[in-house]
Amino acid sequence: MQKLKQQVFDANMDLPRYGLVTFTWGNVSAIDRERGLVVIKPSGVAYETMKVDDMVVVDMDGKVVEGRYRPSSDTATHLALYQRYPSLGGVVHTHSTHATAWAQAGMAIPALGTTHADYFFGDIPCTRALSEEEVQGEYELNTGKVIIETLGEVEPRHTPGIVVYQHGPFAWGKDAHDAVHNAVVMEEVARMAWIARGINPALNPIDDYLMNKTLHA
Repeated sequence: MQKLKQQVFDANMDLPRYGLVTFTWGNVSAIDRERGLVVIKPSGVAYETMKVDDMVVVDMDGKVVEGRYRPSSDTATHLALYQRYPSLGGVVHTHSTHATAWAQAGMAIPALGTTHADYFFGDIPCTRALSEEEVQGEYELNTGKVIIETLGEVEPRHTPGIVVYQHGPFAWGKDAHDAVHNAVVMEEVARMAWIARGINPALNPIDDYLMNKTLHA
């Protein structure tokens, strides 16, 4: 597991490097499918002092297998996504400014150009609001469930991210670094969409024929 812990540590350290997190906000995980174990950032540990051996290993039920810290409070969300989508190897959650702004506005991030279409097929969806019962119950698990509900039959490789209403963005990929890469792109296209809609509020989404060409390029 040491190799996977190193990968997860490196991916977590990329979050402040790319300006996706403030303080201890955000977390990255990766899964070892053969062992049924997930490595994830510890809860509440500052990036400035975090070390490889601080990464926490949990099983698919969220039980700590290795580590001296509590796992991220978002662990149940990560686990729900891994259980639903066998192709996922890494998951990341941030509160990056522009993607979170779309989440707080309750709006999907619109597909307005080829930069967006290179990574995301169509709009980046926004989930519905969680009910009071869902929030008061198993909030993190229900966050995972509402992501899965929103994606429906969408192929997660073609839409490698989502914004959770009044919360923030989640992204995923084939491994931890790929998930972070997609989170960086999501933040950038969220910023571009905000600027473009400010310039032209009546701007239409990218044409389907251009979206399809970009997807299959």
